[in-house]
Amino acid sequence: MKIIHKNFKTGELKFQVQNPDDLWHVSQIIDPGDLVSGQTFRKIKIGNEDQRKAATVKKKVFLTIMVERVEFHKYSDTLRVLGTIVEGPEDLQKGSHHTISIEQNSIIKLKKEKWLSFQIEKVAEASKQNLPKIILCVMDREQAIFALSKQFDYQIISSIEGDVERKEKRASFKGGFYTEIVKILNDYSKRYKPKNIILASPAFFKDDLYKSIKDKDLKDLIVLATCSSVSKNGLNELLKRPEVRQVLHQDRVAKEIKFVEELLSEISKDGAASYGFNETRDAAIAGAVKTLLVTDSFIKKKRESDDYSSLDSVMKAVDASKGEIHIISSDNDAGKKLDGLGGIGAVLRYKTNFS
Repeated sequence: MKIIHKNFKTGELKFQVQNPDDLWHVSQIIDPGDLVSGQTFRKIKIGNEDQRKAATVKKKVFLTIMVERVEFHKYSDTLRVLGTIVEGPEDLQKGSHHTISIEQNSIIKLKKEKWLSFQIEKVAEASKQNLPKIILCVMDREQAIFALSKQFDYQIISSIEGDVERKEKRASFKGGFYTEIVKILNDYSKRYKPKNIILASPAFFKDDLYKSIKDKDLKDLIVLATCSSVSKNGLNELLKRPEVRQVLHQDRVAKEIKFVEELLSEISKDGAASYGFNETRDAAIAGAVKTLLVTDSFIKKKRESDDYSSLDSVMKAVDASKGEIHIISSDNDAGKKLDGLGGIGAVLRYKTNFS
């Protein structure tokens, strides 16, 4: 996420969505009652409205809506914000319903009456630059390109070409081409100390290369992926692959596992913990919550049942008492365990009668 302007005291944040993962972060910080502004398309009738065959065209407009609902489906790469128009062109009726679709490269202005601490932290998390280093290698039987990942981009660090025998359908590699690629990957892993190496190719080439690697430490770093070509386009394509996105998620997942395991540990020893909505709500109102954990599935459930305000009041109570709030993804094991406890739980400052 690229921050264009922020002033949390006045409630304003203007940002650009830079990758699909940003949409998950944004979905967690937009609440009903917020104001969202951005470029969108609105159907406009040309001619008199009472004409049955009046033409309808899509017109690009800049609107501000008051949020009523947020819809986000993982891996759809689109976040839908539904609400009523509060500002826009004169020919659009204020108060009418509209949906703003937020996608990659969308520039959005978000205004809240008050930003909670965990929401500000979400913005910081989405905008931070220190993503784990990843080595990218796209290859086939003729060439290989090596690159180092940057923030939603890459830097090519070298490329080599192989002398291949093309008489057979599954060509053999002359001059130890596989050996040369493995040697370079080994050198780069020691030099750059990457979190992972993404090895990609069209067809079967990556699989053959992977099988030839004897070094277990190197092999453990490698994640296999598919690309359509060995080129800059292939690298661009690779950055959008779910395999790469999963690698970038791993740091966040590790933190989420730690939070949930701490909660489970407190529960197992009948310690300072609560779980389930009612029990956790009571602890939050008492100011006893040290760390509140909520799954994104539970948030979605509350929004869809028009009961988000009850969860919002719990989060505001925790924020007011200087507690931490963490949104846990239901996609990983930690989130599934928390969903098994009702989707919400808390590590407490002290044991209460509510737990």
